[in-house]
Amino acid sequence: MKCLVKSRAEVGLWMETRPIPEIGPEDVLIRVKKTGICGTDIHIWNWDDWAARTVPVGLITGHEFAGEIVEMGAQVEGLAIGQRCSGEGHLIGKHSRQSRAGKFHLDPATRGIGVNEPGAFAEYLRLPAFNVVPLPDSIDDEIGAILDPLGNAVHTALSFDLVGEDVLITGAGPIGIMAAAVARHVGARHVVITDVNPARLALAAEVADVTAVNVATEDLREVMARLKIVQGFDVGMEMSGNQAGLDQMIDALVMGGRIAMLGIPPGKSPVDWSRIVFKAITIKGVYGREIFETWYKMIAMLENGLDVRRVITHRFRVDDFATGFEVMRSGASGKVVLEW
Repeated sequence: MKCLVKSRAEVGLWMETRPIPEIGPEDVLIRVKKTGICGTDIHIWNWDDWAARTVPVGLITGHEFAGEIVEMGAQVEGLAIGQRCSGEGHLIGKHSRQSRAGKFHLDPATRGIGVNEPGAFAEYLRLPAFNVVPLPDSIDDEIGAILDPLGNAVHTALSFDLVGEDVLITGAGPIGIMAAAVARHVGARHVVITDVNPARLALAAEVADVTAVNVATEDLREVMARLKIVQGFDVGMEMSGNQAGLDQMIDALVMGGRIAMLGIPPGKSPVDWSRIVFKAITIKGVYGREIFETWYKMIAMLENGLDVRRVITHRFRVDDFATGFEVMRSGASGKVVLEW
């Protein structure tokens, strides 16, 4: 089978031919149809410090996918050959307190496909049946291929009650944009998204009913006054991993405001904890998706009118994967989908 492999400890990925995976009794074999390129995949392509510490050379990469089950292990129940599916890319352990309590997304033994284990940038993927998420007919393979990052957005957005609230999102990458669409879908009053990338802000305004603010040229306080956000934002979603974004968010929140933090700052960042304490701000770190509650809710929202398709801005055949990665690395795109 064709697959994209981190063959060497340097910038890039390489197309290779590998054997089709053999499955165990509790696994399924999935014929991959479409995959999404993720920010994590860009880190692996760039071979930055995190990737060099984390990803074994020779690994098949990729973790955002949609496909079809073509083989099932002897002990698999409740699925069928030919069934369309996506899947949870976090492979959990079974022995931790968190896992035994059903809090699978908090299991410390978690390993990721395409990061620690062979991934989805391949014609075929072996996946535990437990991790399979069947796709209803109303969700096509293209949307199925981006459910993983949409799940990050949904997990972040639903961390706090948003009904009637004013929401600030820092970072207009694809996940930030999708989080903005979710916030509007579930009933937030005003949603403001900030960035310094004009192309990403234009995409945010196209995908979701939001106020897009370029903080390099606009004053956030003036925008708040125009929207009659007097005391500050009720909920913040930090998606940028930028310290200045978090600082601005803390300054713009109401007393008792709440922050869901998905963005990962590079290295250690200085934090003025006194501002957080004196404003009684709650900060929740968000990792991955709640397994499987997030999947249930995002599929339900998609079936009930949530529209994120326009966040996909580029589509390529997998043989043109290098162009797809170039587009994604440029910062001028939304989601990039590869067709297998």
